[in-house]
Amino acid sequence: MADYERISITIEPELLQALDAHIVAAGHGNRSEALRDLIRARLVADSPPDAMVAGSLTVVFDHNQRALTDRLTETAHDHGHIVLSTMHVHLDHDTCMELSALKGRRAMLEHYASHVLGMKGVLHGQLVITRRPA
Repeated sequence: MADYERISITIEPELLQALDAHIVAAGHGNRSEALRDLIRARLVADSPPDAMVAGSLTVVFDHNQRALTDRLTETAHDHGHIVLSTMHVHLDHDTCMELSALKGRRAMLEHYASHVLGMKGVLHGQLVITRRPA
């Protein structure tokens, strides 16, 4: 079991009530677990652009958009140094979803995601970044 440091914080009642609601909604076992997760998420969000991270890019797109599937594939191949794997799913006759596992410098993942999400025919997408284990 990891070593832990015990700390004490002072928090206004409204913020504590919101934290407790978050704990229930997110399924955390206790306040310490929730606070550790929130701190980790913030540290990843505030990590420097050259920090090594892992991430996933989810993209929902119009299957009928001319040559979009080919452009998505070509872009993934052009960024093979950060794109580890991609899964293609047919959501319905006209809509597909691609999920890509990524790793590399945070700025590179964000640049790649911005490029992909800006393609004509992409309906929605999101990049989720997490700390890459050492």
